[in-house]
Amino acid sequence: MMSPPVRSTRLRREAWGFAIGSLAFLVGSLPPYAEAVGTVATNITFFVGSIFFTLAAFVQLSLSGRKVLPRHMNSVDRYDWWAAASQFLGTLFFNVSTAEALRSALADPEKIGVGWRPDAIGSVLFLLSSGLAVVATRGRGRLWDPDARSWHGLWLNAVGSVAFAVSAVGAYIAPETGTYLSLFWANLGTLVGAVCFLTAALLSRRGAA
Repeated sequence: MMSPPVRSTRLRREAWGFAIGSLAFLVGSLPPYAEAVGTVATNITFFVGSIFFTLAAFVQLSLSGRKVLPRHMNSVDRYDWWAAASQFLGTLFFNVSTAEALRSALADPEKIGVGWRPDAIGSVLFLLSSGLAVVATRGRGRLWDPDARSWHGLWLNAVGSVAFAVSAVGAYIAPETGTYLSLFWANLGTLVGAVCFLTAALLSRRGAA
């Protein structure tokens, strides 16, 4: 078990990682920003944001020495571990999709579909993580750290995950027309999701201070 100062430091790092990553996704989803800096720079912004997301998710997963699933763990901690593991895996898919979007933008910045939007698999994993976190938080008194989960952060992250899923659906490119299913919802979903994740991260940052 980590000492409180060490755990608090890691929680702060986790919160800052999610905050910086969320801010990058928020800025990247703003049409005026994309128009001002261009497709390549916008996709670099998303890629950098995904790296911070992954670093923060790894810190969350590794807290209290939980890099791997311990053999002896109560049911609440087990749900919490799987929630963190699902989120970490989801961020890895976002790394891949943002890197691929950046590669496409470098190859042909004018091509339809090169702008990054939340990918389907990463979004599903984020939704799964939110569902598992709901179960874990119901028994937060038995968690490895009762302060590791909070209801405000839980629901903000859940809404953010739903928003990213909506964005992934809106960003689907119909093969018949070669256009987005709904560019409006693709942009709005990314923006709302990023705002929710950013708010949750800043609130958890205050709690870890």
